[in-house]
Amino acid sequence: MAAPTAYAARTAYSLIATDLDGTLLRGDDTVSDRSRAALARVAAAGARHLVVTGRPAPRVRPLLEDLGCTGLAVCGQGAQLYDIDADRLLWSVTLDRELAETALGKIEAEAGQVYAAVDQDGVDGLTLIEPGYRMPHPTLPAVRVGRREDLWGEPISKVLLRHPTLSDDELATVARSVVGSLATVTMSGPGTVELQPCGITKATGLALAAGHLGLRPEDTLAFGDMPNDIPMFDWAAYGVAMANAHPELKAVADEVTLSNEDDGIAAVLERLFGATGGTGRLVSPAQPVRVARDALR
Repeated sequence: MAAPTAYAARTAYSLIATDLDGTLLRGDDTVSDRSRAALARVAAAGARHLVVTGRPAPRVRPLLEDLGCTGLAVCGQGAQLYDIDADRLLWSVTLDRELAETALGKIEAEAGQVYAAVDQDGVDGLTLIEPGYRMPHPTLPAVRVGRREDLWGEPISKVLLRHPTLSDDELATVARSVVGSLATVTMSGPGTVELQPCGITKATGLALAAGHLGLRPEDTLAFGDMPNDIPMFDWAAYGVAMANAHPELKAVADEVTLSNEDDGIAAVLERLFGATGGTGRLVSPAQPVRVARDALR
């Protein structure tokens, strides 16, 4: 691995985009006091914090409230732009349910039986799970249905898949090989391979939110941990992967910080905005954690 690279000084970013699971959140779904303080310094410096998450709006509302977030949030892997203050979706894209069923059939023809769940569209949409599906996050509420057919009763934003024997990487590879233009395949966390509307990614939602805020890619610093964050890193000026991130994301990151359990986001924001109030400059840290991009390939 190449030696750590010193940081070049630059103007502070004005949009801080963070994933939640495995990134801002610790394993117990909480945000540390240190991370809260770092985000407070971001706000005090006049920058915006934007949550960009795979969770649908109903499953993220309590976290946004706990963090004191206002304004916008990007939810559902980019399929939803959520107005936190008004508790409404400014924009949403649904996954055609017939296409979803077709995509599932193609995946099962190649990989054998999978177990499925869906996130319904809307600010009060439910997460429905078919028999055999296990929620990767036990703390998230879900409603078990009796048959797969019951998943399709209302408009959906995405389908979540699990396989009894294949790893997430193996299942995602199979899904991408057969789904084609029926849906976008993403992998957003342990036990979380998803089908979402074709062409929709975190980058599409982030770009839309940034446009509403009058901000640009060059204004944006993004944090993430899984392959579904790759489009967001491609769009933003600078992408920071967590130490616990998937190798595919580390391979395209500009920097690798500490893990979510070790306040990796806070470590970068403290360097960027200052530990007690914002210098607006990136400086070389006493213990640098940046890794040159080529060293990760």
